[in-house]
Amino acid sequence: MEPVTADSAGHLLHLVERSAFIGFWRLDIRNGKLYWSDQLARLHGAEPGYTPSFANALCHYVKEHRAELDARMRACHEHGTPFDIEVQVDSLQGRRIWARAVGQPLRDEAGDIIGAEGIVQEIAPAGHAAGTLLRHTVSMGGSLGSGEAFATIDHQGRISYANEQAEQLLAPAGEMPIGRYIWSFFQKRARLALEERFRRALEKREAIELEEIDAQVSHWLELRGFPFGNGLALHMRDVTARRQAQQHLMLLEGSIARLNDIVIITEAAPFRAPGPRIVFVNDAFVRRTGYSRDEVLGRSPRFLQGPDSQRAQLDRIRTGLEQWERVRVDLINYTKAGEPYWVDLDVSPVWDDARRLTHWVAVGRDITERKTAEEKIQYLAFYDPLTQLPNRQHLLDRLNQAVGEGTGHCREGALMFIDLDNFKVLNDTLGHQKGDLLLQQVARRLRNCVAKGDLVARLGGDEFVVLLENTPEKPLDPMTAAKVVSERILAGLGEPYVLPGYLHHSTCSIGVTLFEKGPNSVSELLKQADLAMYQAKAAGRNAVRFFDPEMQAVATANAALATDLRQAWRENQLRIEYQPQVGADGRMVGVEALLRWEHPTRGKVQPADFIPTAEDTSLIIPIGHWVVEQACAQLAAWAARPECSHLSIAVNVSVRQFRHPDFVSEVIDCVRKAGAPPARLKLELTESLLVDGLDQTVAKMANLKEIGITLSVDDFGIGYSSLSYLKRLPLDELKIDREFVKDILTDSNDAAIAATIIGLGHSLGLNVIAEGVETEEQRLFLARQGCDRYQGYLYSRPLAIEQLEEFMERVAEAGGVLTPEPS
Repeated sequence: MEPVTADSAGHLLHLVERSAFIGFWRLDIRNGKLYWSDQLARLHGAEPGYTPSFANALCHYVKEHRAELDARMRACHEHGTPFDIEVQVDSLQGRRIWARAVGQPLRDEAGDIIGAEGIVQEIAPAGHAAGTLLRHTVSMGGSLGSGEAFATIDHQGRISYANEQAEQLLAPAGEMPIGRYIWSFFQKRARLALEERFRRALEKREAIELEEIDAQVSHWLELRGFPFGNGLALHMRDVTARRQAQQHLMLLEGSIARLNDIVIITEAAPFRAPGPRIVFVNDAFVRRTGYSRDEVLGRSPRFLQGPDSQRAQLDRIRTGLEQWERVRVDLINYTKAGEPYWVDLDVSPVWDDARRLTHWVAVGRDITERKTAEEKIQYLAFYDPLTQLPNRQHLLDRLNQAVGEGTGHCREGALMFIDLDNFKVLNDTLGHQKGDLLLQQVARRLRNCVAKGDLVARLGGDEFVVLLENTPEKPLDPMTAAKVVSERILAGLGEPYVLPGYLHHSTCSIGVTLFEKGPNSVSELLKQADLAMYQAKAAGRNAVRFFDPEMQAVATANAALATDLRQAWRENQLRIEYQPQVGADGRMVGVEALLRWEHPTRGKVQPADFIPTAEDTSLIIPIGHWVVEQACAQLAAWAARPECSHLSIAVNVSVRQFRHPDFVSEVIDCVRKAGAPPARLKLELTESLLVDGLDQTVAKMANLKEIGITLSVDDFGIGYSSLSYLKRLPLDELKIDREFVKDILTDSNDAAIAATIIGLGHSLGLNVIAEGVETEEQRLFLARQGCDRYQGYLYSRPLAIEQLEEFMERVAEAGGVLTPEPS
């Protein structure tokens, strides 16, 4: 063999470069020249002989790798530090290639560094000839050790490399996946979640594994990602077939679950004796009937029949079998123990490919509970389950018969509405269980108060109805009978009730309406009895009231007032007047906002008339909110004027308004939107707020106090006055009711109460204001007791805002001290 020459060695080097997809490079720092081998030029997509300048060489690599490669090169030729890193080549054709870049220092004979040299090797070369094993192995990711579709994604989640199979999997239409975010290849609904998972994996350098359907909704892809220096190495598989198999398995499992129904399979023998023989039963059959498989196989299903099995349904099954048709029946069968049960039975023929009948399949669902429930439903349709009394529907049917609606056969009688007094208190304090026990005892006592043939029904809650009818079998005078029965009911329901661990006392209110022979409306009778019952409630409870037309007139008037009030609210008929509040020094300290209504035909409607209606109709919620808004706006305007900035505005707050869930947030929102000083807004709360839910009331008041709003108790002394709640409430003021002020000079009790309230307020650190002060003598008496503020006609009537402004100007001109108005 001839020795290797320089030429032959060079040829050998070129052969190695091409075979291993390695390119050689050398940098001479003495003259700044860079050399690339022909193979290195090819690897970068250039023609052989191409060598860039050192300054431009980095441009042949992707942007995110340039800084690292530049730093490694400099460390190599400046400090002699070798390197071996993975980078991505950005070829002149725009193809990204993962490559291994290796470098070492180049030294002269003296050992000084004169440059650097190294190689660039393609990691997953695409240069193998098509059809070769090497080409196939690389396309399958073999060079990267995965054997699957393979891609890499950079730290931003963009695809930086994809082998052939990955390109086909991600972009079957032929578009290039390089540079696109990996999650963009999947359905829009999943992209955000996928992006979060990939970014978390990239940030924490952790593996990721998931399955998701692609954007074309045609393939399920399995992705398994593993962190490496430049992002994630991603292995992908098409798992569509496996997912479909799983879906089919789920469907099969669902079908199997349905086999909780009874299943019987028989041979296709004639129906006549001995009939088709059983060849299969499922577990549900064994559980329900008590028969084992050995006991039933080979027998006819007829042994399941019994004395109550319906002959008509059995005949339908026979006809279906004889005509080879499907049949479905509700049938009573019997268990081994002789217990009857209902089954919804579906019997179907089974055919082979030649359309020959081979078997019968009977699928039966146990519907015993449903049939029992249907019977109960029939009962519940007309009876109350708690008391066993007839219910509302039963009552309506009986009433229709009595008044002859639709039939013309009328009878006379009496309809009585009975409502338990304070039943809610029992429910809230002792619980609904004891409330139910009380209702059951009430039902029994009511039945004992009426004669046979009279109807006692429960409408719902604590409402009961008694219907007395004058019939040939039981003649009676409706008025006399109603009086006797109502007295009996008051006495009977007024007796103590023995509840577990508790002796309860209760009363009831009764409303009665009488009806005569002739046309009567059931709904009108019910309404009349209901109105009479509420009159009994208003009379102090534990009473009986008979309906008269005046009740209807009052109810109609109330309804008309409610309609007019709604219209007034829509048409802005409501307005606000302000009544001054005066301090002990005679100077004005604020006003109270008072709602007024001027109706086009009614004229001035008094607040005492329309405020209760606003409460009943819930209009008080929007109206009250509007008043707070107006007050806050006025406070903001006064705050900008030094002579008025000290004035407060008191706003009355109703119980319903205060109980509204959004009340606190709405008040705070009004204050902030208007820019009003919160300390100048005074909310006057009624004592009735404190009867129920004191803890919630205290919490709401505390929230209002947090932003500085002033709180006052209105009409103090006439309601639920108690030291136990006063010391818990975050109050600023007590307001003495006008009823105590009116006769304060002539009634020693009123005078004592007013003095006590003032002393109590001061002992708790609260201001005290008296309303309804009309004379100087009243003011002087209150002043001697230490009252802090006064409000009433002594100083001014309620005024519109324009009149109030003029009033304040006159007061200012007179030195700022209010003088009593002339009588």
